[in-house]
Amino acid sequence: MKLSVIVPARNEVANLGNCLHTLALQSDEEFLLGRDWELIVVDDGSTDGTAAVAAKVAEEHAGVRVLEAPPMELGAQTRVFTGKTNACWFGAEQSVGDWLLFTDADTLHEPGNLVRALHEAERTGAALLSYSPRQMVSGFWQQALMPLVFSELAVVYPPAQVNDVDNGLAAANGQFLMVERGAYFAVGGHRAVGRSVLEDVDLADAVKRSRRRLRFRYAPDALSTRMYRGFRDMAEGWTKNLALLFPHALTLAAWRLLDIALLLLPLVLIPLHYLVFWQQMVILAIWVRTLFRFYGRVAKSNFGFWDCAVSPVALPLFVWLLVRSWMGHRVFHQVAWKGREYRTGG
Repeated sequence: MKLSVIVPARNEVANLGNCLHTLALQSDEEFLLGRDWELIVVDDGSTDGTAAVAAKVAEEHAGVRVLEAPPMELGAQTRVFTGKTNACWFGAEQSVGDWLLFTDADTLHEPGNLVRALHEAERTGAALLSYSPRQMVSGFWQQALMPLVFSELAVVYPPAQVNDVDNGLAAANGQFLMVERGAYFAVGGHRAVGRSVLEDVDLADAVKRSRRRLRFRYAPDALSTRMYRGFRDMAEGWTKNLALLFPHALTLAAWRLLDIALLLLPLVLIPLHYLVFWQQMVILAIWVRTLFRFYGRVAKSNFGFWDCAVSPVALPLFVWLLVRSWMGHRVFHQVAWKGREYRTGG
């Protein structure tokens, strides 16, 4: 068996069926599910019918296994795992593949994606290959906010540096994380990062520190995802992650507050009657420069024109989520996700 695909799923009844069908249909005459690869779904204590959806797909496709994640271990009165790391580690232990692909239940995979990914990992000598999917958004606030977040990610985690074995920067996206089996278990896999709520980046860091090669890129050709179904999910998800993705979250929030101030500058100052013409032109020049710099950065998000165009409206929301995430991690030392609360230190 060359590849094991592991899908951890908690309360994903709205997403899991489509995800599994796009995976199961990867098979062709040369790459058969059940012969060359297996598909393992690990139900992480779902209460919404997720396990039933997975079982139905397993009935339709040989080579699909549905497992129930064991209870999360406790050590010294604290959790050894989060729900996701527990499910991923259990799935990895039950797998038989030479390569392990961890992919989320909200992903949709393009035909031939798995074979191409295996070839890319082997061609580039990567021990860990991770794709950033094409993001599908719904609702105005997702449309406006997501380009802001992903543009900052592109700045903080440039793929050229992540892919450079001599550069210490590591990154990965848990929506598609393929790792060579020997490398995975050598660094301790998801058990070694079991308490992390940013397990994908931490696992990539462990692999890179072992002097193994990472390969990370934006891959709209491979898969897409709808991360959040509504505003509440989005706010909870980014509250969980932003302060970990951006270690200087408050500084970043301050810079984005400055963007808000500069973008509003003409509306506030130009109507003032005591400003002479050249002063108005200076203010306008600062505003134009701010606008070009802002959109130049947001263009790195890989979102469409209209998503980027409306993104300034979400700047206050982005600032609020950065501060909220920082408070959760640094002050209250607790974040929530999918009905569970996790201690984050302190």
